[in-house]
Amino acid sequence: MMLILFEGLEKIMGLWDAICDNVIRPVGEAIGEGVCSVGRGIDTVVTTVVIDGVCGGIDNAVDFVKENPGKSVAIAAATVATGGLATVAAPAIAATAGSAGLLGAASTGTAISTLSGVALTNASLAAVGGGALAAGGGGMAAGTAVIAGTGAAVGAGISTGAAVASS
Repeated sequence: MMLILFEGLEKIMGLWDAICDNVIRPVGEAIGEGVCSVGRGIDTVVTTVVIDGVCGGIDNAVDFVKENPGKSVAIAAATVATGGLATVAAPAIAATAGSAGLLGAASTGTAISTLSGVALTNASLAAVGGGALAAGGGGMAAGTAVIAGTGAAVGAGISTGAAVASS
């Protein structure tokens, strides 16, 4: 009985070796070469975009700050001020967009433009934030953050443009 079991296992091991040698290893090598090609492509993109592009941009920004400390402080102050103002105004900004029909429907399915008061504000902020928390979105907090970030970016862009233009 043990001899039969041993012979069966030996045949299974031989079959497994044949599968490994003739199927798994060649497929694995082909996949490995494909993965290496993709890896080389990713490396090229990372080198070109991230290292050369972003780092070059950071170097330029650092040089600008060193050469123009007063303008840099003004840019930072304008960015903080517009971001703060946008945070305070976020409910009104979102409600205006919602009442104008720019934001679609609330998580309840009701058109945001048909809402009013706090319901309009809350649904509008949630829509800007990617939807209600219950629906998997970022909710009102994310909507406020999006509006504040947009306000800060606008402030940074305008103040940077003004600073560069005056150079």
